[in-house]
Amino acid sequence: MADALSQTAPLPVPAEERLPAAPGGERVSGARKAAVLMAALGSERAANVIQRLREDEVESLSLEMARLSSVGPETTDSVFSEMAELSGAAEGASGGVDFAREVIERALGPERAIELLGRISGSSAAHPFEFLRTVAPERIAGLLKSESPQTVALVLASLNATLAAEVLARLPEGQQPDIAMRIARMGQASASVIERVEEALRQRLTAVARREYAATGGTKALAGILNYADRAVERNVLDNLATEDKSLAEEVRGMLFVFEDIVKLEERAVQQLLREVDQKDLVLALRGAPEEVKEVVMTNMSERGAAMLKEEMEVQQPQRKRDVDAAQSRIVAVVRRLEEAGTIVIATAGGEDEDEGEAVV
Repeated sequence: MADALSQTAPLPVPAEERLPAAPGGERVSGARKAAVLMAALGSERAANVIQRLREDEVESLSLEMARLSSVGPETTDSVFSEMAELSGAAEGASGGVDFAREVIERALGPERAIELLGRISGSSAAHPFEFLRTVAPERIAGLLKSESPQTVALVLASLNATLAAEVLARLPEGQQPDIAMRIARMGQASASVIERVEEALRQRLTAVARREYAATGGTKALAGILNYADRAVERNVLDNLATEDKSLAEEVRGMLFVFEDIVKLEERAVQQLLREVDQKDLVLALRGAPEEVKEVVMTNMSERGAAMLKEEMEVQQPQRKRDVDAAQSRIVAVVRRLEEAGTIVIATAGGEDEDEGEAVV
């Protein structure tokens, strides 16, 4: 989805614009709608979007994102419905209902996308039970578990053979022969019966998804997004957030892992990191880095490795700051990947002060 999102125009976030109320009665500004969308997309995908906005849009959106509290399903539905409608009316390869379906399915899951896009189209798909095409087989089996064998047979007979086989395999073994027999003996089903079963399953599916889904914003969500954004975006957001609300900016800053935080990692974690990172990125990232960061890196390398690294840093030509920032971002991304894999542990922010001084390149 990141590739698809990168093709779209920048998302406008005028804070003063007031837009129609969500179904639950909450009036939502343009900036708040954008913040809800970012929270729903998740950290990595939201970061991909935010890096394509203008600086003033990033400032407005980040402030709204930090102040965003938990958002109910009704408000989130309203935001995604509006996005789907706009995409449906758009022209060009990057717009349209197919694009809207891709974005919403990846953000909310296929079940929620079914409901939202179904509202816009106003009609069922041409093929019976087409809305189940992107639903996981185990989820379909769960929906059919309490249905009669004849109803289950009707649904499976309408699905493509591969999906139907996967669903059948997840149903109780004792029911499988009976369902298979009913499929084999099934004749033409009436359109009214299919419509009733289809509507009942659709409602059950979306009811389950509604209970599971809600967007949550706030400082933690913003920090998560910034953890996937470039250093330039991170600095821009935090600097401007600090001018608006210093305590809020500090709260977000305390949740981030930045390149300089390598000094807070345990020795074993630093050594694991050095095995994973690209040597060229390491040489570039250390340019202008605080001496304590260089010292931690050097002391966790072999004597020969440290000597070679130092020599490469000395002979390297001057580099652009944005290239240094990019290299640091790639190393931080490795740290996050190792943490997600459980290979290393990143200590939570405590009482230590974090220096955010500009690197001298």
